[in-house]
Amino acid sequence: MHTPTLPDDQRTMRWPFFEERHRRLRAELQDWSVRNLASVSHEASEVDITCRALVQALGQGGWLRHAIAGRAHGGLDDALDTRSLCLLRETLAWHHGLADFAFAMQGLGSGAISLFGNAEQQARYLPRVASGAAIAAFALSEPQAGSDVAAMQCSARLEDGHYVLNGDKTWISNGGIADFYVVFVRGVEAGVTPPTRGTAGIHALIVDAQTPGLSIAERIDVVAPHPLARLHFDNARVPAHQLLGVAGQGFKVAMATLDVFRTSVAAAALGFGQRALDESLRHVRQRAMQGQMLADFQLTQAKLADMATGLDAARLLTYRAAWLRDQGERITQEAAMAKLTATEHAQRVIDMAVQLHGGLGVMKGCMVESLYREIRALRIYEGASEVQQLIIARELLKA
Repeated sequence: MHTPTLPDDQRTMRWPFFEERHRRLRAELQDWSVRNLASVSHEASEVDITCRALVQALGQGGWLRHAIAGRAHGGLDDALDTRSLCLLRETLAWHHGLADFAFAMQGLGSGAISLFGNAEQQARYLPRVASGAAIAAFALSEPQAGSDVAAMQCSARLEDGHYVLNGDKTWISNGGIADFYVVFVRGVEAGVTPPTRGTAGIHALIVDAQTPGLSIAERIDVVAPHPLARLHFDNARVPAHQLLGVAGQGFKVAMATLDVFRTSVAAAALGFGQRALDESLRHVRQRAMQGQMLADFQLTQAKLADMATGLDAARLLTYRAAWLRDQGERITQEAAMAKLTATEHAQRVIDMAVQLHGGLGVMKGCMVESLYREIRALRIYEGASEVQQLIIARELLKA
């Protein structure tokens, strides 16, 4: 049986973006992944159980601490190290798509608390996230307001020391298994019709999963099995002390959180793309065709060259963005460039990998078939590719 291992990436790890601690981190996670992820289920029917188990395993292994800011609350440092976050996602994605998902959603779901939570909120939630004892979720998208946050209609009115929530959130990762949600809602006054558009007046609230009035309206099945759901709020009462940051500044909270984790989406795409390239290299060296190996054909070699070159270009953009953020720079444009390039090219790499595998490439159980399903969503969530293009252009036009 083929035992999956990452190829020698010492040349990449010598790039000036990385420090010795990043090299150790990558090597340690690689070793842990080989021992802990090789036999983890990929079955859709077991996705909830598998995701919960992965969160616990990642917590027990100490890996979730890298997705949490604040040493007092389970994190490794006072600030999130974006390069570590990206290295972890790239490595986990190479080994197991759902392991990357479980890690990433713990970070994204609690990221707003790490960045904007007060001491009490951080103490209540972050240690449990870091240990794997609590599952986090980030609830921003709505049926008519996905990438268009300004169209948000889920509302909250302040009443007797509580925010009363009404409306729906959809495409929520960890929906149905999360212990709490960071929910973004439009603040309204009683008896006043809320505006139909705009980013002003949006609140960010921490909502515990057992809050009366919060229900799972439906579970959502997608091409790569992940726990996703639509949430429904029917006069759900959330204590006002669950407000994150400043009232009306929820859009800022959401965008700051996404700026950190958008770069890590690019890293996950790199992991998927690199696994597809590595599987292809192994396959073409073993597949006999017309009296020679598939690797001997120039058409094959041209595909491999395009796959490797595009991945390296995307990797440079990704770790440039991560390094800049770790230097304290604003990276809205760089993160968008990295996410756009990495996800789009990884899709092409995986498509070429399927083609190189021929009929095997579309068989259930074949790694590249699984990767083909895993990569597609990355071009959409946390801002579709077209949205990244708009962000890049907007930033350029500011100059």
